[in-house]
Amino acid sequence: MTLATEVLAHVQALTVTQGRDAGKTLTVLPWEQRFISGAFKRTVSDAVLSTARGQGKTTLLAGVATAALDGPLVQPRGEAIIVASSFDQARIDFEHVLAFMLERHPDLYEGKRWRIQDSANRASITDRETGARVKCIGSDPARAHGLAGVLYLLDEPAQWRRNDRDRMYAAISTSRGKIPGSRLIALGTQSSDSGHWFQTLLNGGADFIQLHAAPAGCNPFSKRVWRQANPSLPAFPDLAQQIAKEAEKAKQDPAELARFCALRLNMGVADVVRLHLLDAGVWQAAEGDSERGGRSIWGLDTADGVAMAGVSCIWESGRLESLAAFPDTPDLEQRSLKDGVGSGADSLYVQMHARGELILTPGRVVRVAALLNEAFGRFGQPALIVADRFKKNETVQGLEESNIQPCPIIWRGQGFRDGAEDVRRFKQAMLGGRVCPETSLLLRAGMAEAMVVADPAGNQKLSKNTEGGRRKNARDDAVAAAILAVAELERRRGVPDTAESGPESAQSSPDSPNTPVGGPAPAPVAEKPAQPAQPAQDWYIGAVQ
Repeated sequence: MTLATEVLAHVQALTVTQGRDAGKTLTVLPWEQRFISGAFKRTVSDAVLSTARGQGKTTLLAGVATAALDGPLVQPRGEAIIVASSFDQARIDFEHVLAFMLERHPDLYEGKRWRIQDSANRASITDRETGARVKCIGSDPARAHGLAGVLYLLDEPAQWRRNDRDRMYAAISTSRGKIPGSRLIALGTQSSDSGHWFQTLLNGGADFIQLHAAPAGCNPFSKRVWRQANPSLPAFPDLAQQIAKEAEKAKQDPAELARFCALRLNMGVADVVRLHLLDAGVWQAAEGDSERGGRSIWGLDTADGVAMAGVSCIWESGRLESLAAFPDTPDLEQRSLKDGVGSGADSLYVQMHARGELILTPGRVVRVAALLNEAFGRFGQPALIVADRFKKNETVQGLEESNIQPCPIIWRGQGFRDGAEDVRRFKQAMLGGRVCPETSLLLRAGMAEAMVVADPAGNQKLSKNTEGGRRKNARDDAVAAAILAVAELERRRGVPDTAESGPESAQSSPDSPNTPVGGPAPAPVAEKPAQPAQPAQDWYIGAVQ
């Protein structure tokens, strides 16, 4: 019996530990059988597999890893190393391995045979009898020294941090010389970067290559094309339904189309995709004159003090209003000429100022307190404020100097960690008809300028400076504030985030506490309340007047 046959038999004997088939013997699909048969041929030391998201690659990877603990891949003191984009992501792989092992060895945590390390920075299972071990780590080259694996399982390399990916791969490659017969298996979606080492392996650099992807120039909405990138589709009816649902969204939204092509068709996307935040037609259709109702959440984007700063206020009823400020030096005429938005009374800035949507504060930088006081006079006391942490000190000082009563404040970043979730939730709310923006020249101009950039996984955040084709003097600060406010209201309403879990899934940052400005809050603020949304007293202070 060949090694490939033994590995396949081992994986086929595993027990499903979750989902509708929990408790049943694992079904290894034909495309997975083909990969195992190819990856474990005697002449293969490097094998790569690329499919669309959601095909069961993590289960396959974990199944192979268990073969290095108590299966045909066991070697005395041999170490199988799973490497993912981050340790948190590696832990997901580890949990699958641990679940499989618990099914095979119900006494895993008992006796002296198995040693399990499962902590905030370590994840490994060791067989004390043979010394065989499976260890899970993040793609941090600084911690990769001393690796000596008999088997390397590299999970979603396209998601590894750009600054670390090549150094990490180099550390793995050089370590393989320590153990004769060491194997490397890399699994994931394609990278958009032709220079990525994973793409180089897929393009002929590996001993065995299996690629499932839609071809360039295809019809992305053809079910035949879907099957090319999704070999598990015939066996996963839920996956087919989800892809069909995402395809409908992709037909309406170019941004969703980029995500669809990257994740569901495995075609790859550019590192920076130039896309508008929202289609102009969607925004204009949503505009209206709805009533203010319920409590209010403010989004605050102070940005660079010499540029525009914005406040957006959304009520529970869905009404959205915004206000922006410029410093009064230079004056609007000079600023308009510099930014190329017209001159004289026809200048965009002059028109926004005349409509009361843009105010001026004394000096060469925006005075945050003055902007907040004007917003307070228009919108009343906020129940909650969500602010960009970029200018945290200036924001706190402005709040303390303003007339706003102490209330909880949530700090959010504008990178992919926080920003991607906020953009998704904002778009969901707009497309779902849960937001009614007031008719505003400020917001219309901001939406025309608002661009998003996408990472290779299709996660999108609002672009800053010149990212994604955005002009450095773009006027989208009020839109940035609106995204913060609307996304938080979606969380408070208990609306689920539609994004798949993954390395770039947006989560609340651990250093982003809900800080009561100007005094302690009588109750904590939960950034992600349980379903349904928490009672009012758990997330705001005072009534909106």
